Amino acid sequence: MELCTTVGEILERKGHLVHAVSPDTSVYDALKLMAARNVGAVLVMDQDHLMGIMSERDYARKVVLAGRLSHGTKTRDIMTPNPICVETSQTIGEAMAIMTHRRIRHLPVLKEGRLAGLISIGDVVKAVIAEQEYMIEQLERFVTGQPLSSSTLAKSDLSELVD
Repeated sequence: MELCTTVGEILERKGHLVHAVSPDTSVYDALKLMAARNVGAVLVMDQDHLMGIMSERDYARKVVLAGRLSHGTKTRDIMTPNPICVETSQTIGEAMAIMTHRRIRHLPVLKEGRLAGLISIGDVVKAVIAEQEYMIEQLERFVTGQPLSSSTLAKSDLSELVD
């Protein structure tokens, strides 16, 4: 089954709010923001320029395990620089493949080269589940002879799945 929902559609549902810090923000302050917003990563921005991403994983590996102090360490020193990004037009299938292949949990989203938001693996999984639930509903309607819900799926798409 091809996953058709786009990354842009995820952002339309969840919103475009991005939590960001400057490269000179202390890791401690970045962690406080992450805890307050209940997020696992923040973008590191210099004005409108995306410089990197700092995640809980970066903190654990580059601060805790390295014996550093979060108060005296800048986010620029532990962030993942030049993060992999996706475009709003890419599908959740493409985003999931990137996240799986690169073993990352957050992807900045660009629209025409400008930051549009941030998605997490949780956002992608929710979208995949929603698509699968919809497909199951449509298949049940098709098999029982009920009218299909209006959508981008055509009856011929369902016939291919049943054959």
